[in-house]
Amino acid sequence: MKTLNKLLIAGLLSFATLTAMAAPRHHHHEAGGPDAVAGATQAQPQQEQPHAGCPMHALTPSVDFTSVKTCYAPDLGAFVAIDSVECSVHLVKIVGDSLKTVASFQTDNIHKRHDLKNILRPVSVSAMGPYVLVLASAVNDTSYVAILDGELNELARRSFNSPMYAMHREHGVLVVAGRNPYGYDINLLPLHRMDLKQFAEGDILTHHYRVAKQSEKIKESDPIGIGLTAVAVAVVFLALVCIALLISGSGKLIAKTEEKNKEKGKKERSIKPVSDGSSHDEEIYAAIGAAIYLYNEELHDEEEAVITIQKVEREWTPWNAKFYNMNQYFNNRR
Repeated sequence: MKTLNKLLIAGLLSFATLTAMAAPRHHHHEAGGPDAVAGATQAQPQQEQPHAGCPMHALTPSVDFTSVKTCYAPDLGAFVAIDSVECSVHLVKIVGDSLKTVASFQTDNIHKRHDLKNILRPVSVSAMGPYVLVLASAVNDTSYVAILDGELNELARRSFNSPMYAMHREHGVLVVAGRNPYGYDINLLPLHRMDLKQFAEGDILTHHYRVAKQSEKIKESDPIGIGLTAVAVAVVFLALVCIALLISGSGKLIAKTEEKNKEKGKKERSIKPVSDGSSHDEEIYAAIGAAIYLYNEELHDEEEAVITIQKVEREWTPWNAKFYNMNQYFNNRR
């Protein structure tokens, strides 16, 4: 058992060492790929050239990008609410003592749809004077921002190629935040003087924030891979030690259990029935045997062994006629 444990530990330790030594080369190969991040671990946003329609100072105030489900439009005197189940936006006004829906906007048609991830559901709304801004997004890779009038009729729309989850309007600029497969997207759209054509077809200033992968962070802190190798070898060695201790402990436990069972069996064999030397043992055994015999005899009723044989005459019927069972061919030869 000890020799087997030593061979097992040596083989697994050698395999773990070779695997860990090959890991830094793999990371070094990835470093030259197109997705590698140069410089700091934290990916820096790729700055594009700003244009006159989207000034960067619009982001100067502190902005918390949160999805707004309900807002109040003072110029319309109504609330704007999202219905994510029906994929619609409702304009609700106070009529008397109750609320009444006066207009609705459907962000996507969900009738008989099975591709749930591609349905554009409303995620955020905002009031802008007599207009309403609606942000609708799908789970996969599509979203858009629509400008609606006071009756929730669509005036202009701007689409994106990534899912968005929040928007904020400040100083004539609409900031839309979303996610992409590698990190985050910040889109700046011009809303100066409500130029709908520029909103729908104008340029968008997009900032991409790429989140560094875990492998890139490890490469940043350990370019050569010495630390990763040491950690891998230590973890594998610790696991092997635990396995060896478990195997040796289980073997000892099984051996002790077998010894206890053997000792218990010897004690049971050494125990013999003790007789008190009484002379009435044979009489007791005879009485027990007689009682058992009588009990078995009483289980059956006594019956008279009389056999009665009676002859029963039966009248002839076609049912028991033998010639009807013969083949018709033989009957026709007569």
